[in-house]
Amino acid sequence: MTMEGKTLLITGADGGIGSETTKGIAKMGATIIMACLDLNDAKPVYENIKQESGNERIEMMQVDLASLSSIRQFATHFSQKYQQLNVLINNAGVFRWKREETLEGFERTIGINLLGHFLLTHLLLPILKQTPGARILNVSSNAYFQGKIDLHDLHLKKKYAGVKAYDSSKLAIVFFNQELAERLQGTGVTVNALHPGHAATNIWNMWPGTWYQTLLFKILKMLMKPTVEAAQNSIYLASSDEVKGITGKFFDNKKMKEVVPKCKNIQLQKGLWALSEKLTGLA
Repeated sequence: MTMEGKTLLITGADGGIGSETTKGIAKMGATIIMACLDLNDAKPVYENIKQESGNERIEMMQVDLASLSSIRQFATHFSQKYQQLNVLINNAGVFRWKREETLEGFERTIGINLLGHFLLTHLLLPILKQTPGARILNVSSNAYFQGKIDLHDLHLKKKYAGVKAYDSSKLAIVFFNQELAERLQGTGVTVNALHPGHAATNIWNMWPGTWYQTLLFKILKMLMKPTVEAAQNSIYLASSDEVKGITGKFFDNKKMKEVVPKCKNIQLQKGLWALSEKLTGLA
């Protein structure tokens, strides 16, 4: 499989599943923009990917998905430099055991996992629409099964739990994915969500530090997928002709999976979309 002549942008490209996804696609010859929070931290990963893939068409660009102004600056910079975007992978994700807020006062997990990517995707839609066969991939998780969304308390101010915030953000991504696919019908841009598999990445380093919890997490990490294996679903959806034209779906292990019934709540889906537009200043 080759991706020569194609341009791909991936958020969270310097860690865990993101770095392995970037490396796998770099080996196919694509031009890749690694969207990272800290370029100094990302540089060793960037250099390693270039060396292992033999691909020099890789660039780092800084963006803070917890800052709407940073996202807008990034999108402007990207749009000035690139005239095509074949694949956008909304890969970055966070987990926080204790409640934190973004610069705009969003709960940090929903702020980055959903709202940051919501704004970024919208700002890049003009380039995506002018690129034939463009694809958007939204990295969710089967943790969405346990997610619940309250539009009156999206930022979990009433009662916070880290796992609840994470699960809810992944459910929100499924709703975002479905609504975006519906709105992009007829444009030639496809949108799909995916579960990469539970992988031993640094996202879980926020686990509480009591000795027995630390021990439990070490055991759990031994049972998780290697990140290189978890990246295969994203690589497949970004590059395979088998999924050409498929949109609005959820994939696990390179196979389409039916979402659970609560994802069919159209009223909630459209309400979340409208709230996301308002919060990100797109309304």
